[in-house]
Amino acid sequence: MRSEKLDRLPPYVLSVVNELKAEARRRGQDVIDLGFGNPNHPTPDHIVDKLVEAARDPRNHHYSASRGIPNLRRAMARGYRRRYAVELDPDSQVIATIGAKEGLSHFVMGMIQRGDTVLCPDPAYPIHGFSVVIAGGDLQRIPLAPLDGLIDRLGEAVSQSWPRPKMLIASFPHNPTTETVDLAFMTRLVEFCREHGMVLVHDFAYAEICYDGYEPPSALQVPGAAEMTIEFTSLSKSHAMAGWRIGFAAGNPELINILARVKSYLDYGVFQPIQIASIIALDGAQDCVREIVDDYRARRDALVEGLEQADWKIDKPLATMFVWAPLPETHAAMGSLEFSKLLLEKADVAVSPGVGFGPSGEGYVRFALVENTHRIRQAVRGIRRLLRHG
Repeated sequence: MRSEKLDRLPPYVLSVVNELKAEARRRGQDVIDLGFGNPNHPTPDHIVDKLVEAARDPRNHHYSASRGIPNLRRAMARGYRRRYAVELDPDSQVIATIGAKEGLSHFVMGMIQRGDTVLCPDPAYPIHGFSVVIAGGDLQRIPLAPLDGLIDRLGEAVSQSWPRPKMLIASFPHNPTTETVDLAFMTRLVEFCREHGMVLVHDFAYAEICYDGYEPPSALQVPGAAEMTIEFTSLSKSHAMAGWRIGFAAGNPELINILARVKSYLDYGVFQPIQIASIIALDGAQDCVREIVDDYRARRDALVEGLEQADWKIDKPLATMFVWAPLPETHAAMGSLEFSKLLLEKADVAVSPGVGFGPSGEGYVRFALVENTHRIRQAVRGIRRLLRHG
């Protein structure tokens, strides 16, 4: 049996490296996996303790609300007030999701139908584009780089499209490229969407993973942004809660309601003890977040500074848990997929080929900072040997 929607999806390039990695491990290779962005920090104890306490209460064993329990939505609204000075109505402008990925993809499902066009900077986190294809829409990939020309390229795409694009999916800090923007750029992006009658979908999953004094702006900080913006956040990275699958959407009440209607047909919400523990994560002391960020910074420095000793020059990212690296000049002709295979075979290091995130990702690989600093230094030594002698 064939599925027309799934037939429209391109081959998942990242799965190639995953399969080779599994084969290498079966052969006994000690593969250092810097490919899959799966955080390896333990969830802070005070959050786990609250989960255990709530899970022992039989009142929390029933179906929950797909929107999220009211106290959780209020806690999320308080977080936006503290961090961004943005006021949100927790009843109409906030909804809990089963991670940012689920929320974004189900929102696109509710908004997009056959014939609708969606713009998305390229490269991108795969679900940004795949959600459009699965929903039956038409995806237009717009090269992200150079960033200072992105708005102009988006404008050209709008002028050449009919019907006009319905939505723009963006993400800053950006996965995979780690690109960051300031509030002035975010304001231009919001104004662009308002001018062209488009919905802005902003994936803000790396809002709190930032370094060296950089503070990412929320799209909802822009005056009037809530007229046509929905923003997705998550506790996966900031609080090391990836496996808990808890995230949020905030913004325009009509857009939030579209997501709520889709979710009402598909799920009964996150397990209630997880929601209760997430309130503690949001409202409690944030020292744990700073400790996680400090550790990611140390991993970033160990990787970038270590590879610089092998003349592989890579810019240090200001945000995310990734490093986006142009292929070394000596291996640039190989392409990102073949170079990723080479690193796995000769250096025992798994990375993600840039082309797996879209055509504009060719010529790059993405390192995920998901191993401790000792293991990252071990990976660097293997890569240095390859670059110097291979």
